Amino acid sequence: MTEPAPRPTLEAVAARAGVSRATVSRVVNGAEGVRAPLAERVRQVVEELGYVPNQAARSLVTKRHDAVAVVIAEPETRVFADPFFALQLRGISKELTAHDAQRVLLLTEGREDHARVGRYLAGGHVDGALVFSLHLDDPLPALIRRAGVPTVFGGRPGWSDGAGEGEDSANRVAYVDSDNRGGARTAVRHLTGLGRRRIAHICGPLDQTSAADRLEGYRDAMGEVVGEDDPRLVVESDFTPGGGERAMRGLLDRVPGLDAVFAANDLTASGALRVLRARGLRVPEDVAVVGFDDMLPVAEQTDPPLTTVRQDIEEMGRLMTRLLLHGPDDRCPGERTAQARRGIVLPTTLIRRASA
Repeated sequence: MTEPAPRPTLEAVAARAGVSRATVSRVVNGAEGVRAPLAERVRQVVEELGYVPNQAARSLVTKRHDAVAVVIAEPETRVFADPFFALQLRGISKELTAHDAQRVLLLTEGREDHARVGRYLAGGHVDGALVFSLHLDDPLPALIRRAGVPTVFGGRPGWSDGAGEGEDSANRVAYVDSDNRGGARTAVRHLTGLGRRRIAHICGPLDQTSAADRLEGYRDAMGEVVGEDDPRLVVESDFTPGGGERAMRGLLDRVPGLDAVFAANDLTASGALRVLRARGLRVPEDVAVVGFDDMLPVAEQTDPPLTTVRQDIEEMGRLMTRLLLHGPDDRCPGERTAQARRGIVLPTTLIRRASA
């Protein structure tokens, strides 16, 4: 084995550049007070020697760690099986890379994990946190508030973290979301425009605001056409293909004459399509199907390809990161003053394919 070459030191850079150690430190840490020609000479020597600042020492000077915690309130089996999380992480990673910052991924599966995440955030290891896939009874918002780290949430806040109740409390939370209720209305209006009337809805878990908002959008649109929605046509699921299969079987057993399904996400819709095909029902002739997300690895590969509501998942991750690093400004479209306190809500679009 060959021993690694010694790392260049701050003193070596100072000696090569003919300046003091303090001058090199100011240049490396981006501080002011160094003349431009001198600063450029230091940067050239840093490049020549391959000097890499000691992050721990740098943090003592700058009070920054150049690291952001990404907290997903789901077990790893769910996170690594669902392309939604991959898309959101891609947007986050792109924005962090542009700012030379690192991502620390934290997943939660039980109460012990929540306590571990809370301790880590309170320990001052990161500059902020991006948190998504929260459930209404999740203790994370309260733990994060006590940790005192800047935080942006993915999804409309719908929880109580002890900081207060109602609209004023929600306004103090920074978040990025999609227009889930409006997107669901668009999906169901598309189905009613095709002449469908017995439209089922397979919900996501209703302890998440995205699923609850999509259910409300379904009810809005159904109310416009048929009055009160039939409770037999609504079944709660879990945003997974297996959940979509179970829900679809139950719906067909209860309401064999249904003529359309609005699924709360594309994975749920993919499971529903498999059951419809197994039962000998044609899509869209017998039963039309619309999903939500427009995750291309799913929506374009179902049989038939899936009509769905598109939300820009990668953009959500990117804007969460921008909001954390910069706050609301002209790089966060549509955000001004009071609106910025509530967060960013991105529009949704219906993407028509062969299933409806």
